[in-house]
Amino acid sequence: MKKELVIEWKHIGEEIEKTREEFEETGMTLSAVLAEIRMLLEMEGVSVRMVETVLPDDAPAGSESLLFNGVPVENLLEGVEATATSCSCASCDTCETCGEEETECRTLRYDGEAYEDIPPELIGRAAARALEME
Repeated sequence: MKKELVIEWKHIGEEIEKTREEFEETGMTLSAVLAEIRMLLEMEGVSVRMVETVLPDDAPAGSESLLFNGVPVENLLEGVEATATSCSCASCDTCETCGEEETECRTLRYDGEAYEDIPPELIGRAAARALEME
């Protein structure tokens, strides 16, 4: 039976121009990592599929999350924690992104650093870990 790796990328930004530009960075990073690993995985009998889910603009806390075969990246990798931090997107003065005065956005903490965009090495490691779990 052929294995499959499904990576779901959740983000807000359907109606908000600035947010869509900012989230493109994660999308480009994800596409680049997939381009690197897709051929190797397919040679091993693993098909790779990416699903993009655009969340409502009023849901910044669930945005910028990656799920690997349904499992969030922070549940796959030791030392990675999903936290909520004050929104620091470029469009935020009083958070024009979601219309809130103070909004908390999803951030990953790893190795003492906070990341709004998911680093490439975490994407690759999470993909490998998700396949090991099957």
